[in-house]
Amino acid sequence: MSLTLKTLKILLGMLVGSSTAFAQTPPDQMDLYLLVGQSNMARRGATDAASKPNSPKIWAINRHNEWTMATDPLHEDKPAVVGVGPGLTFAQEVLKEYPDRPIGLIPCAVGGSGIDDWLPGVRHEQTGIYAYDEMLARVKEAQKRGTIKGIIWHQGESDSSPEKKDAYAAKLADFFKRLRRDTHTEDVPLVVGTLGDFYVAKNPAAAFINDVIADYAKDTKRVYLASASGLTHKGDDTHFDTPSARELGKRYAGAFLKAKE
Repeated sequence: MSLTLKTLKILLGMLVGSSTAFAQTPPDQMDLYLLVGQSNMARRGATDAASKPNSPKIWAINRHNEWTMATDPLHEDKPAVVGVGPGLTFAQEVLKEYPDRPIGLIPCAVGGSGIDDWLPGVRHEQTGIYAYDEMLARVKEAQKRGTIKGIIWHQGESDSSPEKKDAYAAKLADFFKRLRRDTHTEDVPLVVGTLGDFYVAKNPAAAFINDVIADYAKDTKRVYLASASGLTHKGDDTHFDTPSARELGKRYAGAFLKAKE
């Protein structure tokens, strides 16, 4: 019996659907990396052809706990402005060193968030996101498919004011103590990044924040520094442009891989 055109279309649709579902099924076990902070981690650079590598070895979990092959933008904190940040390039550089170990990214940055917005139960006013609580829930879901091998953090712009800067060191240390305890990552390498030179030029208190970040990396076990020195902004004196965001990702990866030596 010959198949009708309608039947053929239905069968073709089923095949395409199953092929797509198969393509979007992540590996059972991945090396997980937590991406946390504010807008320069959440990504604000313009996307381009390199933003969609379609690598079956680099995955990301979204706010709906769905895994897809990682593309920029990774984050969903402010959908109208998200773009390229350091996370995807970080993953690509790490994968070069460990090509047989699939990567799962956990994007949890929230643009405009200050260090106080990362307390449990706190709702970030700009986005309505409960940053810490959502992060823990996403980490718990992601850990069903792997183990966290590293954390990268970029934050501090929102605390770069004379009124807030003096409390930053203690709050940063408290945040990471809580984060490590709650995610069971006490011995996992953590890489913290400095704020851009351009931001320091606009906000002198940011130099103090950079000193706090650098001192925390220097004085704390399993914490490493990624410098943003020499990188450029996208025209707003606040956010890295696309090449700089990717270079920062390479610097995060360099610090992480050095920690693994």
